[in-house]
Amino acid sequence: MKPAQTLLIIGATSDIAVSAAHQYASNGYNLQLAARNKDDLGATITDIKIRHRVNVSAFQLDILDYGSFKKFVDSLTPLPDIILCAVGLLGDQAHAQKDIFESAKIMRTNYEGPSLFLNEIANKFEERGTGIIIGISSVAGERGRSSNYIYGSGKAGFTAFLSGLRNRLSKSGINVITVIPGYVDTRMTQGLNLPTLLTSSPKILTYKIFRKMSHSVIYCSRRWYVIMFLIRLIPESIFKKLNI
Repeated sequence: MKPAQTLLIIGATSDIAVSAAHQYASNGYNLQLAARNKDDLGATITDIKIRHRVNVSAFQLDILDYGSFKKFVDSLTPLPDIILCAVGLLGDQAHAQKDIFESAKIMRTNYEGPSLFLNEIANKFEERGTGIIIGISSVAGERGRSSNYIYGSGKAGFTAFLSGLRNRLSKSGINVITVIPGYVDTRMTQGLNLPTLLTSSPKILTYKIFRKMSHSVIYCSRRWYVIMFLIRLIPESIFKKLNI
C-alpha cells in the first residue's frame, strides 16, 4: 500500500487553512500545521484526529522570523509532499497610510515572509525532485486600488514570486499553484460589505484547490477570472478616476 502523503499548512489558524486541513485529511493526508502560536491549533487538531483519523503535528512558526526558516524546514520529518501557504494580513489601510510600521508589517506578512519561506521549501523539493507548492494570493494583487493598495501590493509581489518560482521549478517536475480566491467569507473579511454573488466559502475554495492540484492558477470562480481580466484592460487614465 502506498504511504499516506503529507500536507504542510503555514498560517494554519486561518479559516481557509482549517478548511483545507479538513479537506485533505478527509482524503487521507497526514498534516503538519504551523502557526505563530501553535497552542491555538489545539482544538483544530483534536477535531481532525477524531473525524479523519490521520496523523497531525503542530509547529510554531513566525513568518517574519526569517532566520528560523532553514532550521524549521530541515527539522520537518517527513518533508511534506505538499505545502499550502495560507498566511495573510489584511490590516487597516487608513491606519497603514499614516503608520510606516503598520505598512511594513502588512507588506512583509503578505509578501516577504511567505516568499522567503517557500523558497526554502522549494530548494528541498528541488533536491528531492517532487512536491507541490500552493500559495494563496488575492485579487487585490491584480491591480492597485485606493482602498487597499498596501495589502494589494504585498499580494502582487507574492503573485509575481509564485509565477517566477513556477517557471524555475517547472523543469524539476514540481508544480507551483497560485490561488486567487476573490471574496471569501472568513474572519478576515468580517464586517466588510461583500457582494453575495461574488463571495465564496472556505469549503468551496479548498475543495477546488484539492481538485485542481495539476493547475497553475486557480480562481475560486469563473466570474472572478472574467472580472479581473476586464479590470486589467481598463486604461490607467480611466481606472484612476474610478476611485475604487
